This record gives sequence, structure tokens and C-alpha cells, in this order.
Amino acid sequence: MTETYLNTQSSLSMKGSGYYSAKTAGAKNAIDKTQKVIENALKNIPSNAILKFADFGSADGGTSQEMWSNIIKIIRDKGDNRQIEILYTDLASNDFSTLFKTMQGMHGNSNFAFQKNFKNVFVHGCGTGFHEQLMSDDSLTLGFSATAMHYVSERPCLIENHVHMTGANESEKNLFTDQANKDWETILLNRSKELIKGGRFVCINFGIDEQGRCLGNTGGHIMFNNFSKNWKYLEEQGIISNQEYINATFTQHYRTVEEFRAPFDNKDSAISKSGLILKSCETMITECPYKIHYSNNKDTMSPRDYAKTLIPTMRSWSETVFRNALVNRTERKINEIVDKFYNLYIDEVSNDPEGHSMDYVHVIMDIEKAY
Repeated sequence: MTETYLNTQSSLSMKGSGYYSAKTAGAKNAIDKTQKVIENALKNIPSNAILKFADFGSADGGTSQEMWSNIIKIIRDKGDNRQIEILYTDLASNDFSTLFKTMQGMHGNSNFAFQKNFKNVFVHGCGTGFHEQLMSDDSLTLGFSATAMHYVSERPCLIENHVHMTGANESEKNLFTDQANKDWETILLNRSKELIKGGRFVCINFGIDEQGRCLGNTGGHIMFNNFSKNWKYLEEQGIISNQEYINATFTQHYRTVEEFRAPFDNKDSAISKSGLILKSCETMITECPYKIHYSNNKDTMSPRDYAKTLIPTMRSWSETVFRNALVNRTERKINEIVDKFYNLYIDEVSNDPEGHSMDYVHVIMDIEKAY
């Protein structure tokens, strides 16, 4: 087996032209549900001349747009007319074009185009991953990240008999855990450098909750097991090679609550010594909106209709993994194989939709730079 240490910064991207936000209603719902956490964090923010916010791992900006618009409105309704800067960060391959159009009301819902609707609001973009320091020291008022920091900075190994660390063997899983722990410390230390004293970082991250549940695994069929099964089927049919099957290893790690808390609970850790404290930590499940819609409309919506709404939301963030796994293929052949892969999932859900959904499982943290 050929080993590859895949660098996330150079290899990961999502489909453009607003595809991500259009197909991920669940991600937006999760962000909207946590707006109160951000509102509460802002109550204790120091009074600086300029409010500097950042959205780390923002994708095309659509899923958090309404939340940021609401936050800015709250600030302005209080008579606070300070200048506001918002930095959107993601990989260099990100769909920044759609992001900038969205904030100016040229794409999506213009009611929340805060750059157009409010004065003294300035939007910037940064095409560097959140594992790096992205702002100058002591400049960030409020940082935010949603459904992003489960990506590790590099893939520590290839998983031989699955596509995701949730289905890896013990030694493979340990390698991913070690990488994720190192990355979490790096992420936090860089946010600590950026934050002003009294500044906050609100992180809504995919994780494993107290009952062992995670994205697409809250009862019923397990999404990543289905990915693995259908990708293996293509190998068994001679459509892809064994190496291409193995290549489809997600550069992700779902941390447990204990793993998220560990550097804060240890008062001698580099994180604690940097001045960061964990104000709150809780888990949250956001039900799959496509499953809810189907359950409420079974009299007019067929199982196949449901499948054709559910699978695209999975495809919006996972497709790059499977495309990158294919070796020495023409673009046409890659499209053919990837379409066949997702159509297998559509057929499976169409034949028996019960137990198929993609509930979101998040760990929500409010972190303060106390000193």
C-alpha cells in the first residue's frame, strides 16, 4: 500500500457557485440555534475602537450569513455605530467569489446582505486554513467557527477497510486522535494570539456526544458505513482499484467532549497558560431538515424524492474526497464514477428510506481570552 500524508490546505475544496450553502440547510439550522451563545459572549466584550470578527472555515458564507446579519443588527439597534470588520477564512480553493457576492446582496437572500444593509461594515477574505494564525496579535474581538474544525491539518494514515476514522481499526484511530489533539492545541494557541484580552471564540464543531453519537450516526443507518460499503462495491465490481478505495480516507476526526475539554481542564497546559478559559461546553443535535420535511409530507413526497434531497447534502462536502481518490482518470471518467457512487446511495434510500438521515451532532464551546 502506498502511504500518503495528505495536506488539507492543498487538497480539500467544496463545490462552488453557492452549492454548499444551497445543499446544507442543516448546517445553517445549527448555526441559527447557537446565535444566543454569540449574543451572550458579546455582552462581555471589551469596548474597542473597532469590532473585529472572524468566521473560520466559512465555506461560501451562506450558512452563517443570517446569524452575522442578526448580530450586527443587535449591535446597531443599541446605538453602537463602531466600525465592524469581518474576516472570512477558508482554504485558497474556497468559493470566495460567491461569498463576496452574497455579502453584497448579489447572491442568495439580500435581506441578510449586511455589507449592503449596514454602514461601516467591512468584509475581508483569507485563503489560509484555520490551523495557522490568520490575524495580527491582540486584534480579534470575536472569533466564530461552525462545522469546520473537525478537519485535521494532514491525514496521518490511510484507513484500509473504511473511509472514515469512526470506522477505523484501533491503531488507525489512535493516529487520527493524536493528530487531532495536536491540531486542537495549534488551533487554540493561534486563536489565543489573535484574540484581545476579554475577546471570545465561539466554536460549533462536529464531535461525538456523551451517547457516542456523531454526524449521520444518531440511530438507524450510519452514513459513513454506507459511504464505505458503496465505495467498496465499486471496487468489487472492478470500477475502482483497491488503492483507490483506500485513498478515500477522510481527513477528519470527530473529537469527544473530553478531547475538546482536555487542554482547558489541565491548568498546566499550553492552552491554559496562554490565557484561554472554557466558559461553557455543551452538545447539541440538529435534526436532519430533509428527513423532517419528508416525514411531514409522505402523502406527496416519494422515497426517491426524499433521497434526491438527502444525498446532495452529503455530496456537497464529501465529493472532493472521492474525486481525489481516483488515480490517472479523465475528468469524464471521474464524473461517471462519482455519479455512480452517489446514485447507489440514492437507490438505497429510495428502496427503504427508514433510518436514513443526516442529523448534525455538535459540541458548542464559548472560549474567553481571560488574560
